Amino acid sequence: MDETANLPLYKLFIKPIDLKELKRNIWIDEPLPAQLRIDGKRLEIDVAFRGSHIRDFPKKSYQVTFYKPKKFMGSRQIHLNAEYKDPSLIRNKLSFDFFSEIGVLAPQSRHVFLTINGKDEGVYLEIESVDENFIRRRDLPAGSIFYAVDGDANFSLMSDLEKETKKSLKAGYETKWKDSQLAEFQLQELIYKINTISPLEFEREIPKYVNVQQYLRWVAGIIFTSNYDGFVHNYALYRNGESGLFEVVPWDYDATWGRDVNGKIMEADYVPITGFNTLTARLLDVNEFRRQYRMMLQEIMSDQFTHDYMMPRVEKLLDLIRPFLSDDPYKRDHIDLFEGEPKVISDYIEERRNYLFSKLHKLE
Repeated sequence: MDETANLPLYKLFIKPIDLKELKRNIWIDEPLPAQLRIDGKRLEIDVAFRGSHIRDFPKKSYQVTFYKPKKFMGSRQIHLNAEYKDPSLIRNKLSFDFFSEIGVLAPQSRHVFLTINGKDEGVYLEIESVDENFIRRRDLPAGSIFYAVDGDANFSLMSDLEKETKKSLKAGYETKWKDSQLAEFQLQELIYKINTISPLEFEREIPKYVNVQQYLRWVAGIIFTSNYDGFVHNYALYRNGESGLFEVVPWDYDATWGRDVNGKIMEADYVPITGFNTLTARLLDVNEFRRQYRMMLQEIMSDQFTHDYMMPRVEKLLDLIRPFLSDDPYKRDHIDLFEGEPKVISDYIEERRNYLFSKLHKLE
């Protein structure tokens, strides 16, 4: 791989015995020491596989934690996603960029080329970790961050996994960062209030806990990208320590823009315009919030979710990674599929727009 090319080259070095151990049991979360070289810099790191079902794929995804130095480019931790089931390799980044453009906090990301012990592993997506540095990098007020780790992060008192009452109000969440000892209590209070505020008081009371405008923009982002799991999984919660309000940050958006989690074509009407989860349902039950949401959808369909706006962005990302596919051992035999992705995404945008226009009346 040519180091002068315009895709950053990440050289990962792991002791052969450690690499063998990593591959022996892919479900071990314990990180192993390694070295990462970027732009001539030698970084001491810990590395582990990341994800759940994606660990079974031939092309692995990795979580990298810096320990010497403690940070690199302002990050303590980064994620290297293989994007194995996405023939385009761009859907995750396309989605994060889209969320940012419609006014939602989203991780920064960029494509890189990864080698391990000198062997080409291919094109990866480096994704910023949503942690305390995510907050600092944006000059946001200090606050707490919780990851939605499974379907129980559905803003409900009922378990999405067990189909019974949750054993804990924290079920479905993992604390990533907390700015006070009250952080987990505040998360539990949020879930409790979402489910117990009376219908008569909901419009007045819920804005004391949730940044409603931001939440509705996040819902709109899911609706346009069609992330089926987005409402109960694939997000982080950030509690702004200054306002005391919770905001939502998207995460893992490779199964979007017309392809599902298995890389298969997804029907444009698969994700309903009203979404699903308890908080979304309660918000859209309020006339004023539903009106605001409808206006957001119309605004975004006019400005960003159009063929003319999105397709140049699609083509720019594809053009960036295209020269590197012949060196990606997992993609070099599927370049024809890659070249067909602009049409898949373009067709999805057209069909999704038609579906959404046909359902806007539901929000009147």
